[in-house]
Amino acid sequence: MSNRVRCNCHRCVIRGLMGPAVVVTVGVLFLLDQLRGGYLSFGNTFPVILIVIGVISLASNLAPDDGHISGTGAPAPPGSTPPSENPYASHGQGSGR
Repeated sequence: MSNRVRCNCHRCVIRGLMGPAVVVTVGVLFLLDQLRGGYLSFGNTFPVILIVIGVISLASNLAPDDGHISGTGAPAPPGSTPPSENPYASHGQGSGR
């Protein structure tokens, strides 16, 4: 067994639903193909898979990541801010204007 720490933030939980949602969607589409045929064949309804993937990706990106466990295995301390994009921001460098 793995001793990997799982992240339980909202973003990671929603992202973890991607695989099961795609499998269920494909199953429903094949079921509709068998029951109705014709217009509801898999060839006509496969874009639904792309819509499901897009909706889950959008929900994942909009969800808060409070308590996210990064690759180091430790959660970010509360109230911490991410490092600045500019490595010289704290060195007192002005904009020169």
